[in-house]
Amino acid sequence: LERALQELPSWQRRLPLRPNPLVEGLDDWFNDFLAHPADGSYWQQWSIASQHQEIDTPIVHLGGWFDIFLAGTLKNYVGIRARARSAAARAGQRLVVGPWVHGPLNMAKRVAGEVDFGEEAVRDYNAIRLPWFDHWLKGVANGILEEPPVQLFVMGENRWRFADVYPLRGTRAVPWFLRAGGGLDRTAPAGAEPADGYVYDPDDPVPTVGGCTLNLSGGVFDQRPIEGRCLVYTSAPVERPLTIIGPVTAVLHAMSSAPDTDWVVRLTDVHPDGTSRLLADGILRARYRESGTAPTLLTPDRVYELPVDLWATANTFLPGHRIRVAVTSSSFPRFDRNLNTGGPIGGEAAGRPALNTVFHDSARPSHVVLPVIEA
Repeated sequence: LERALQELPSWQRRLPLRPNPLVEGLDDWFNDFLAHPADGSYWQQWSIASQHQEIDTPIVHLGGWFDIFLAGTLKNYVGIRARARSAAARAGQRLVVGPWVHGPLNMAKRVAGEVDFGEEAVRDYNAIRLPWFDHWLKGVANGILEEPPVQLFVMGENRWRFADVYPLRGTRAVPWFLRAGGGLDRTAPAGAEPADGYVYDPDDPVPTVGGCTLNLSGGVFDQRPIEGRCLVYTSAPVERPLTIIGPVTAVLHAMSSAPDTDWVVRLTDVHPDGTSRLLADGILRARYRESGTAPTLLTPDRVYELPVDLWATANTFLPGHRIRVAVTSSSFPRFDRNLNTGGPIGGEAAGRPALNTVFHDSARPSHVVLPVIEA
């Protein structure tokens, strides 16, 4: 195993993904997981979402904007708060999300990736959990229930914001449209615009640079080293602070020459010096565009509407900063490479290049939806 860790990059590129001889006979859960790529009955044994209505426990849902488990943290908070077994359990949910990567030890760090978020980003893990346990397990009247139930660190302004619900009240879902010439604008296309395309080769994937990772370098990193390999759409500088807090989604009108491919969308905050700081990203494997349980292959060279979930973020774009959306088809090794064949996931040893095209005209307005909070 020590040798395997030293040779990890070669193991990550190994095809087919399964069966992986490294774990055979040791613990076959890895191969077993890969044998069940679609959602369904196999995964229900670990599904928390399907049990929200059975939960009767007060919970502090603790996560980071660059935590690989961020999506689950947010979904469980929202779901349990809405559907827990008792009113007391529903009222006893708390959400704390900071500018951190995964793990409570990282709460004590003000730096995530390349960015120093300041002293306010530092939180004491024990200062959160010990009063919580004292109240619920020992009956200590310590005022813990009087604290705001939602505590979110807003990047950019680098301070905490408190609320009583998540998503925050007054959140507006605002579309920003991909435009010709690499623009990103609040105004939708009014007519024809030329589409943008690129070749995605699974033998030469776009690498992962930070983000919500585990056992990879996570957090905020400048995306410029890989943006030259992506379709990039950038807004004009914002004139006044623009705050977004909550779920981020994208809708691509796109086609591929392949029967299956991946679509990766990244959202970044572009600083006046050009630094493109990652805020959120997401991926869609096209065969799961309609259902996570019943995959359907693409008809090559047909345009589809493709939803991409970028999970969530909290950031204020300061005056002079720009909003950027990048589109590509890989983020490796965070996500396994789509081989573009339409074959069984994890079971093939070779892929093929695909020509992928994104449309942004009046009939096919590709866009990203940002959760805007008014000042």
